[in-house]
Amino acid sequence: MKAYLYLPVTALTALVLVSACQQQEDPPVNKAPLPSAASPPYVCDYIPLDAVRLMTGVQDPIVDGKFDMTAGENMGSSKWGSGGCFVYRPTGDKSKVLDVSLSPDGTEEEVAYRIRNGASRLPEVVPGAVGFYFQDGSADNTQAAAVLVHGQDRVTVELVRGVKGRDNAADAVAMMKLIAPKLILDATPTPGKTKD
Repeated sequence: MKAYLYLPVTALTALVLVSACQQQEDPPVNKAPLPSAASPPYVCDYIPLDAVRLMTGVQDPIVDGKFDMTAGENMGSSKWGSGGCFVYRPTGDKSKVLDVSLSPDGTEEEVAYRIRNGASRLPEVVPGAVGFYFQDGSADNTQAAAVLVHGQDRVTVELVRGVKGRDNAADAVAMMKLIAPKLILDATPTPGKTKD
């Protein structure tokens, strides 16, 4: 009769252990694509927070940086923009997970060189712009980047640490599609850019 008393306790212990192991598993990866249109809230005035959360897996990121769309004019030269938006984990090592930058140092030669050396060509994002994207080749690496050049303007989306199980290169491209039209068009004067 005592053996019957131990059986339920043993079964209960096993059930608790199985439940504990199941709770420690990672939650399923959200593989939903980034939105096709940017909408608020934004970080750094241009980067949609929902897209940042999806591609980095960080729900409450620390964000630093800004874009100055009149940096060239402020320096007395042609209009060009510059700046960056840097996204970090809020806990633990507070490491950077996403870096978006705008600078006046783009060249079509760089794009052609990177494509010749294995990067993929970006689909058209902004008329007249060219670009490339790539992902680190190792299976466990979630780093990916996309670069778009229009005249001198260069927009870079560097996913420093993405989400395992997502298509990180597709995320970098999708983020570029969300932000580059606004950054490039604001950074490019009308009717054309002059080189100083």
